[in-house]
Amino acid sequence: MKKLIFTFFAIALFASCKEEKKETKIVEDESKTSVEIEPISDEILETAVIYEANIRQYSPEGTFDQFTKDIPTLKELGVKVIWLMPVFPISETKRKATGGENSKFASDFPEEEQAKYLGSYYAVTDFTKINPEFGTKEDFRELVNTAHENGIYVILDWVPNHTGWDHEWLKNHPDYYTQNEDGEVVHPEGTDWTDVADLNYDNQDMRKEMIEDMLYWVKDEGVDGFRCDVAGSVPVDFWETAISKLRSEKAIFMLAEAWEPELLKGELFDMAYAWNGHHLMNGMAKDEKSPEDFYEYMTKVSTDYEADDILMNFVTNHDENSWSGTIKERMGDKKDIFTTLEYMMPGMPLIYSGQEYDMEHRLKFFEKDSIPKEKGKYFDLLKKLGELKSTNVALNGGKDAASYKPMPYSDSILMFERSKGEESLIFVGNITDSGNRVVIPKGQYKNYLTGEIETITTDAQPIEAWEYKILIKQ
Repeated sequence: MKKLIFTFFAIALFASCKEEKKETKIVEDESKTSVEIEPISDEILETAVIYEANIRQYSPEGTFDQFTKDIPTLKELGVKVIWLMPVFPISETKRKATGGENSKFASDFPEEEQAKYLGSYYAVTDFTKINPEFGTKEDFRELVNTAHENGIYVILDWVPNHTGWDHEWLKNHPDYYTQNEDGEVVHPEGTDWTDVADLNYDNQDMRKEMIEDMLYWVKDEGVDGFRCDVAGSVPVDFWETAISKLRSEKAIFMLAEAWEPELLKGELFDMAYAWNGHHLMNGMAKDEKSPEDFYEYMTKVSTDYEADDILMNFVTNHDENSWSGTIKERMGDKKDIFTTLEYMMPGMPLIYSGQEYDMEHRLKFFEKDSIPKEKGKYFDLLKKLGELKSTNVALNGGKDAASYKPMPYSDSILMFERSKGEESLIFVGNITDSGNRVVIPKGQYKNYLTGEIETITTDAQPIEAWEYKILIKQ
């Protein structure tokens, strides 16, 4: 009888455990419920500002949760797309501690020091998992949902060219990787990226798995697209297949870390990097380039790219900040005029984590660091520029961008007009250390940055050294 009673309770307990597991699974499924957002569209891209989120360095905690709290603040800046730097686990094998030609691995340092070297985000161990430093997958979902609640889209930084040395593909599918004559997997040729293994795009099975991993984030996690690292190093025919399959699931936004015009053809990438424009602005800030160089650059853009191609304009990003220098290092006290120019040019402006708080130090790349969080005049400038970008069609910068008309004046004055429909505005800037005078087409304008109405005659107007104006035609 005792055995019978014991058996009865054992069966009941087992059934109870099974029921609890079912309930747990239901809770997990509910946590994946995503907030609905209007599908990303060409119209939305016309007014978008993109924000690059460095989760590790965004806060002292370096977590999704701390970033999620500030998403409403990003909305104030006109941000419509958040680009998350890679959120995946980072390889321990060959984990980088320093960069450059003579870079070192964490294992090159005394054992008691190694823990502080967190490695490169771009040395991925698994494309479907979350870096535990940042939190859990549920925390990630909360970030995406909060962004969507605020009308902001989320794209993931994708690393298609290589993986970290701990990726399971290396163990189970070494043929997925580029190998030397001795059959050894190698890092990307011509680089110092010794912490990653180069992928072999001749292998069709690898391509299929890569696409499946990308589809997971779109179908199961609700992301709205990808920023693709070194996209130009991956065969175009891979992108043709991958992007087509992704877009068959939902409307997505695709950003290529590349300049090659062929990556923007047809239904491929929506946006590429304005690298030459970035270097040009650095050059103008150092008096190495002139407005004439700017006009030539814009002519080349219109020649090399099609009318519906979008370029991302930027004065900083994670690479530039960590390796080339802060905005202040590269542009001195002239950052405001070039930040404004970034918004006035055709294309989409970028804000990098910490830029909004006028960050003046290079963020560490392989170690923990943090950005400042004190709003100042530069935050106010970005907010004001974001408002204009969002509301005035003369700054549309997407696939149906507002027109750009150069107004060459002198070797020190940069001036051009943007217009669309009934709206028109003029940007004028003195790219020199000396005061000057400039003739602006006569008419009545609102000086957007001061709010004053200015009546311009045919007389030359004074303009101070590095002064700039946004004049909206009335």
